[in-house]
Amino acid sequence: MNSPKPVLIHSVKEMQTICRNLSQTIGFVPTMGYLHEGHLSLVKAAKDKAEIVIVSIYVNPTQFSPNEDLSSYPRDPDRDIQLLSELDVDYIFFPSNEEMYPAGFKTWVAVEEITQILCGKSRSTHFKGVTTIVAKLMNIIDPDFMLLGEKDFQQLKVLQQMGKDLNFSTEIIGCPLIREKDGLAMSSRNKYLSPQERKDALCLHNSLLLAQKLFSEGMTASSKIIAAMRDLIVQNKGRIDYIEVIDTDSLESLDELRSGCRIVLAVYIGKTRLIDNVMIKYYQ
Repeated sequence: MNSPKPVLIHSVKEMQTICRNLSQTIGFVPTMGYLHEGHLSLVKAAKDKAEIVIVSIYVNPTQFSPNEDLSSYPRDPDRDIQLLSELDVDYIFFPSNEEMYPAGFKTWVAVEEITQILCGKSRSTHFKGVTTIVAKLMNIIDPDFMLLGEKDFQQLKVLQQMGKDLNFSTEIIGCPLIREKDGLAMSSRNKYLSPQERKDALCLHNSLLLAQKLFSEGMTASSKIIAAMRDLIVQNKGRIDYIEVIDTDSLESLDELRSGCRIVLAVYIGKTRLIDNVMIKYYQ
């Protein structure tokens, strides 16, 4: 008789043993839970790439700064498990803090330079927590493919750099950002927004649409486009952390927009920090 899916695993050692004994290809989606359609799109992509799909649910404390929302970060594990069951996921890895950071833990993984810009400027310890926990998860599961969303574009590039530099065999694949019908990028933190803030938050996507429009009309100066985006966001009560025009590969800031570059931004709507981005394209 086959075991019901998904199988819920809490132990690092048990998850590692299972994965080492699997002969099929493994697709892995790391999450912090409170799943939305963006996460589920990654699971579907993993199912297209691999024979076995594993999803982790773990709110990683080391990527939160002391003044951030670790204690209030939304959690609904029963709902998450139900959603993953409906997608026929094979395993859910749901470890405790004690499993992931046992007493005496002293080792950290740090990617230099590209973690000090953009989100790294205001969240100085964030990426050290991200790279460390993902390195641990990759060592535990050793997947053939790991699927990540492009909403956090800097995180995707940082983890791809880590995978390359540390010779992980896992192929780290970026998948398209998923939006609500009105354009707001899907995020677990959208739950924090009041009804009015939810309307105000559309300024992130609308400012990116404005940037694409201005570029299509012939404007290429980053400073002018960013200024127009700032005006739109401020008019909608947004408090800007950053807006940057960057090279898609190196993440370096660009003075001029070109087709294929990316605009990334982080904006506070009320107390909620949201991120978004778009690749700029040339339309004839």
